[in-house]
Amino acid sequence: MTKTRQPAEHEPIARVLPMLSVPHLDREFDYLVPAECSDDAQPGVRVRVRFHGRLVDAFLLERRSETDHPGQLGWLDRVVSPQQVLTPDVRRLVDAVAARYAGTRPDVLRLAVPPRHAGAEKKPAAELPAVDVPAIDLTAWRAYPRAEQFLGAVGEGRAARAVWQALPGERWATRLAEAAALTVGSGRGVLAIVPDQRDVDALHAAAVTLLADERVVALSAGLGPSQRYQRWLSVLRGGARFVIGTRSAVFAPVCDLGLVMVWDDGDDSLAEPRAPYPHAREVAMLRAHQLRCAALIGGHSRTAESQALVRSRWAHDLVAPRPVVRAAAPRVIALEDSGFEQERDPAAHTARLPSVALRTARAALQAGRPVLVQVPRRGYLPALACARCRAIARCRHCTGPLSLLERGGAAMCRWCGREELGLRCGRCGSDSMRAVAVGARRTAEELGRAFAGTPVVTSSGEAMVGTVADEPALVVATPGAEPEPAAGYGAALLLDGWALLGRQDLRAAEDTLRRWMAAAALVRSRADGGVVTVVAESAIPTVQALIRWDPVGHAESELDSRSEVGLPPAVHIAAVDGDFAAVTALLETADLPDDAETLGPVDLPVGARRPPGTSPDAAVSRMLVRVPRDRGLALAAALRRGTGVLSARHDTEPARVQIDPLHIG
Repeated sequence: MTKTRQPAEHEPIARVLPMLSVPHLDREFDYLVPAECSDDAQPGVRVRVRFHGRLVDAFLLERRSETDHPGQLGWLDRVVSPQQVLTPDVRRLVDAVAARYAGTRPDVLRLAVPPRHAGAEKKPAAELPAVDVPAIDLTAWRAYPRAEQFLGAVGEGRAARAVWQALPGERWATRLAEAAALTVGSGRGVLAIVPDQRDVDALHAAAVTLLADERVVALSAGLGPSQRYQRWLSVLRGGARFVIGTRSAVFAPVCDLGLVMVWDDGDDSLAEPRAPYPHAREVAMLRAHQLRCAALIGGHSRTAESQALVRSRWAHDLVAPRPVVRAAAPRVIALEDSGFEQERDPAAHTARLPSVALRTARAALQAGRPVLVQVPRRGYLPALACARCRAIARCRHCTGPLSLLERGGAAMCRWCGREELGLRCGRCGSDSMRAVAVGARRTAEELGRAFAGTPVVTSSGEAMVGTVADEPALVVATPGAEPEPAAGYGAALLLDGWALLGRQDLRAAEDTLRRWMAAAALVRSRADGGVVTVVAESAIPTVQALIRWDPVGHAESELDSRSEVGLPPAVHIAAVDGDFAAVTALLETADLPDDAETLGPVDLPVGARRPPGTSPDAAVSRMLVRVPRDRGLALAAALRRGTGVLSARHDTEPARVQIDPLHIG
């Protein structure tokens, strides 16, 4: 005989959000709570519900006494776990991110709350002693005139916000750890977002020297499911007071959050590649605004978005005076890669360096110091072209670019991975090829011949080297993979500036300066003999900013120029991608703001990810919709509604919507 289910005695209605992928079902539904699971069915827990005949995951948002649904309600199938994983603060943040980026809450929740691991959840929370923070020495912060006032406000729990311009050679991880320890000492939590695992490790190592190890938690994608969820639970349960992580950690449920920090916000890895494509900096600033807590954005360079925060007075500048900057910075020399210089020195022609740069490297090596050589591309020869007609060598199967992985090896497609054994130009038929770009491994090979007897170290994303000793060596690295020197590099050579500056990208100049400054910041100061040689035309404004070490001025100029032509962050832009019919239908259905301006359609830019679910052979169009800065939420809301309407109709393919994408075209 089947037992009749009884509803809970108090608040028998559960309002839940099913984790469904279709936009038109991004709304709450009411279910009856069985009496036997009433105690566990609390707001924030994971539940299972039956939806259109199938069981789906959902989050319980609230308990109610009444429902506005006129029909019969279904029952909660079960409570997956009594752990309340969705806190009120994170729920508010999820709602705000979905509204800001025209996305759905289930998509944001998949980024915010990691998958459950039952074994980790069953482990009891460890009993931790009271937080004991030693006295923090803030002497190093005195190089920045406003830093003492900022840190004083943070220690008092006030909502101070700043954009920090770190000096060359600054121990940035130690400075951030000091700010975090000061906040933890005041009884509040701290969240720090950094671009990659190496930065996580550096900041974690600095933090545990000031705070107890169990109070500092590192969250990153490299952790296994069990360990990541266990650490995330320690944050949720209040054990961890300083959370360090990559972009997804920006949603970590830190208790009583007092300070949010973002390091190197110009790094592409802080932009989420999954819908709704939020940027960690923007999410962090949304969180600081909602909780009225302190915020700090730091870096050796500066983005136009950070400068916009300063210009709007939402944040203050933390910048050292010019005499202090000049004393800390290395000497920077710009050398145009001219044929005249190469004719004077055959070795310079071999190594793609003017003779002055080679002499600088030799002087640093003779002084017993390592020399950094930054190369924009990894690999051996990442791009090939016909030696006769200069046509780019492409794969016969997918038209992808061909590259050479090693000397004497076969060419390989960088898209599909097929080998091209009989390499021949598709335009003129010539079998003679030339290098369009030279990678890090080929550069190391060339420099090894030019500096016979000197050790050559190669570091890139394929095989990253952490540190190098304070002894003569040539260190060839791609941007972001530069090893940390024990006592600073004696010199740095920044090669192939044209490859970075010549990209058809809105952020090419900003990103180039960021990469150059990150490498140059590892070089000893001018007084200690440090020299940076950049192979680029000295008249270029980005090169001048590096020579003067003026990232703030460069960011100010970038912001002004983008304001003149109507590009983010001066305005908000939505990129709508999909087949032409889908893009047109969405823009016609969405009730766009009256001041919205549409641009396009154009083909999807080369290198941009195709929208999920589109056929590899289908043509993808892009339309841009531009609105003034204060109309961003209205634009996102209109596109969100339009996406929901088309999703319910099922008569067109879905179109992808990205608000303020990093790369517009």
